[in-house]
Amino acid sequence: MTFQIERQYRITQKDKEDFNRDGYWISPKLIDDEQIERLREAHERIWSGDYDGDGIPMNGFRLSDNPDALRKLDNGWWINDEVRKVVTDPFIGELSADLLESDEIRLWHDQVIYKPGIGDKISGAGNVGWHQDYGYWQCSDSQDMVTVWIALQDTDLTNGGMMTIVGSHKWGLIPDSNSFFNQNMEELKERYSGGHDWIEEPCILKAGQASFHHGLTFHGSGPNRTNDPRLSIVAHVMKGGTNYRAGIQRHDNIRLLGPRPNDGQAFANDYFPVLFKR
Repeated sequence: MTFQIERQYRITQKDKEDFNRDGYWISPKLIDDEQIERLREAHERIWSGDYDGDGIPMNGFRLSDNPDALRKLDNGWWINDEVRKVVTDPFIGELSADLLESDEIRLWHDQVIYKPGIGDKISGAGNVGWHQDYGYWQCSDSQDMVTVWIALQDTDLTNGGMMTIVGSHKWGLIPDSNSFFNQNMEELKERYSGGHDWIEEPCILKAGQASFHHGLTFHGSGPNRTNDPRLSIVAHVMKGGTNYRAGIQRHDNIRLLGPRPNDGQAFANDYFPVLFKR
């Protein structure tokens, strides 16, 4: 059974205030050590092409052919049962619903992310550029979306942990902020920081904890300087009643609405399962 340890945790008023002020919130430990180990094994199976069922992931790739580069796969829940249990768990939905003050939460998509350890090598291949997640999700008519980044080991800046820009969700959508793949962190900082206070804050997580950040919160990460990979499972979630905005931007999720999606059509079929509903 998932999330046995802290299932009774409830979002407090302070949690909401912190999330609304900073653009992110760090949870208590959500999954126990046994489930963490199962999810680490799921990583191994996924990257070796050993899938549950007959499906295929929405997409999967490295940032480059460089073995030091980050690996990322979307919708691991389609091809791995352990990932599915986590990213569709009602408890994630309930926490997200309380932070967003919503009555329903659906899964937008998930990510399985592997950042290799490069030790003392000089390389920026593992960098994830400063970006806003909603920069990629503009086909959605709601910016109030949340990314739940679950650490499968103790995670800090040493092993390439995520950094957020405090309060950046209040800046609105910044043009061309879909810059995940641009590994020049300083160039991106200069591009996005004009007129704003640029306060970098690391998300320091114990294994099994998660960071919940708003879809407009700028975040990124540097290289993993250890000799072990940094593993995570990520659930991107949205409010119920989130609809398609036609003609704005392409995203693979649009295809999941059918062969002829309509402007205003709800992201509400089996590809976008309900995690929580009051």
